[in-house]
Amino acid sequence: MIRVLLVDDQHLVRMGLRMLCDAAPDLEIVAEAEDGRAAVRLAAEHVPDVILMDLRMPGVDGITATRRIMAERPSSRVVVLTTFDDDDHLYPALSAGAFGFLVKDSPPRELLRSIRMAAEGDAPYSRAVLARLVDRAVHARTDHAPADIPGLSPREQQVLRLVGEGLTNPEIAERLHLGVTTVKTHVAGLMRKTGCPNRIRLAVLATRTGATD
Repeated sequence: MIRVLLVDDQHLVRMGLRMLCDAAPDLEIVAEAEDGRAAVRLAAEHVPDVILMDLRMPGVDGITATRRIMAERPSSRVVVLTTFDDDDHLYPALSAGAFGFLVKDSPPRELLRSIRMAAEGDAPYSRAVLARLVDRAVHARTDHAPADIPGLSPREQQVLRLVGEGLTNPEIAERLHLGVTTVKTHVAGLMRKTGCPNRIRLAVLATRTGATD
């Protein structure tokens, strides 16, 4: 069972999310918070697997709450769920330690899948958000340019290309006719071989090296 903490200052939004999650047999809402201060307290009390975090809330906002939660429990998986997907919200949230970033108009099926992805350690991002992150990273100056990629197998090259295109593990599995577990193994191996600490960096690497061409 995946334990979820809902954080949003709007009661109707929390009610809708609870109804959606309650209908899924593998999800359990362990608590709800209407502001960031309560989110920090409830995260420590219930130790949820996934925290769905709104950003704009009175008092302690979602970015501050995420930063405090990550400081207390670095393994927490905070998935931002917000109406605002502009850079002024996206990058501060990621800097605070957000594990994923979704917009509130995401289809219910995508939201449920994203919660499961986060619980399994696969960072969920809305497709448009991932594309912007990769584009900005590719064009930004950085002192941490990736090193040459060691020899990759043909299958690893395929997986790397699809990660660069923004596909999720289930989507890659379907495209390549593989099991999701096999894809996860390939992605973990790619991160290890390339030194990329997360999926975003791996997608950037795929773009920079032309793997997505």
